Amino acid sequence: MARAVKTQLTGKQKAAILLISLGPDVSAQVYKHLTEEEIEQLTLEISSVKKVDSSQKEDIMEEFRQIAMAQDYISQGGIGYAKTVLEKAMGEEKATKILTRLTSSLQVRPFDFARKASPAQILNFIQNEHPQTIALVLSYLDPEQSAQILSELPPEIQADIAKRIALMDSTSPEVINEVEQILEKKLSTTFTEDYTQTGGIEAIVEVLNGVDRTTERTILDELETQDPELAEEIKKRMFVFEDIVTLDNRSIQRVIREVENEDLMLSLKVASEEVKETLFKNMSKRMAETFKEEMEFMGPVRLRDVEEAQTRIVATIRRLEEIGEIVVARGGGDDIIV
Repeated sequence: MARAVKTQLTGKQKAAILLISLGPDVSAQVYKHLTEEEIEQLTLEISSVKKVDSSQKEDIMEEFRQIAMAQDYISQGGIGYAKTVLEKAMGEEKATKILTRLTSSLQVRPFDFARKASPAQILNFIQNEHPQTIALVLSYLDPEQSAQILSELPPEIQADIAKRIALMDSTSPEVINEVEQILEKKLSTTFTEDYTQTGGIEAIVEVLNGVDRTTERTILDELETQDPELAEEIKKRMFVFEDIVTLDNRSIQRVIREVENEDLMLSLKVASEEVKETLFKNMSKRMAETFKEEMEFMGPVRLRDVEEAQTRIVATIRRLEEIGEIVVARGGGDDIIV
């Protein structure tokens, strides 16, 4: 009878029992990686657990261990490698069951094989495909891979592909499957049965942050002609305030001279310690002491005011970069100073 109850546990119930079994310290660390909604649901589930049967606890811990082990194998060599290893360890039926549960819960992304191939290999295969096909493949790759491939594509299609990635919403499993089947001679494929979210503004921002400066200019200039609002939205997200720590000291000092002290003070009020340390280090001793004193007595500030101040500073950084006053590190090596 007890066994029947175990098989009826939901995923949330299993997660709650797992966290109870792991103890408060480990559970607190897990919570840091969850959304507010997930924390709320999980906390509610934990609070409803009255008693955990020892054998039930052992079964759930073992299930978690197997899934974690499978995920580790996937990260090492992909689905095919994980399947081979798990089958040798626990038999075909159990291995298939674990991988099915894992891919359905973790949504293992399509084109997993391509993320383990070199950008040159992928470029050689897709460069003559339709721009939408290229955009689909690039949206699933790691940003570093996509950046290298986008940089090597003909300039006349770079902006078109960047725009297609930015405006991509969801793609049906049938389309993904069809493109994957074309690549199956190279490596194994995998897909999920759900519509898979891919592309979007964040995807193309990550890609453009990795391309060389010339490619970025070409794409953004063309996008400004085709779709000014999209170009502006992409530019807003390409360099965030916290990225200021990636600038060289001379550039940071130039930015400090250019921006309003009030904006800088607002931004520093909630900045990370790394950002504060970097900026204070590039101020005069007197200026740094003055800033620290004034910030101490500033009191609470509105988040909106901070965000607006940071936006103005980022806009200044981009303007200074455009006129060649500072250097923002890019992929591709065209901004190396010698």
